Amino acid sequence: MGECMEKQVKILGIAGSLRKQSYNRGLLQAAVELSPPNCILEIFDLASIPLYNQDDEAQLPKSVLLLKEKIRAANALLIATPEYNYSIPGVLKNTLDWGSRPYGDNAWNNKPVALMGASLAVQGTSRAQYHLRQVFVTLNMHPLNQPELMVGLAQNKFDDTGKLIDLKTREKITELLTALITSAST
Repeated sequence: MGECMEKQVKILGIAGSLRKQSYNRGLLQAAVELSPPNCILEIFDLASIPLYNQDDEAQLPKSVLLLKEKIRAANALLIATPEYNYSIPGVLKNTLDWGSRPYGDNAWNNKPVALMGASLAVQGTSRAQYHLRQVFVTLNMHPLNQPELMVGLAQNKFDDTGKLIDLKTREKITELLTALITSAST
């Protein structure tokens, strides 16, 4: 993280996996390392977010209040999603639901968002990313169309410590960050 040359852009990063050594957390960590000086990228851990229950909307759980505060403070969002059973991981969908509730208090509203995802499969996380785009419509989020970043065969692109070592993927993350910062600055 560096000093702002122009306007400093705050990006909130979310990994749609709770696994400590997930490839998607690795993608976000690489994004932190690759962030330009005019960008602060903070990663929010979803482990403390409870299952959504409308009965809890009258008094939101503290972790949900913190999540919504971080979303609102961010200029943009960066979501790294795995793909579970051809779709969105439950923990990520749960987080999207909490961030939009109670009705009329949608913290995601009007936020630019970039997607990326890593998977063991060749296809990467394409289906989960396209399903997320459908959810973003009702949340009034603005996903970047390009570049797309779907990392297939992730097991070959990270080292034993979880660090992203694939240079092409690191380049694509830099491109994605640049596009997201441009989107958030306009």
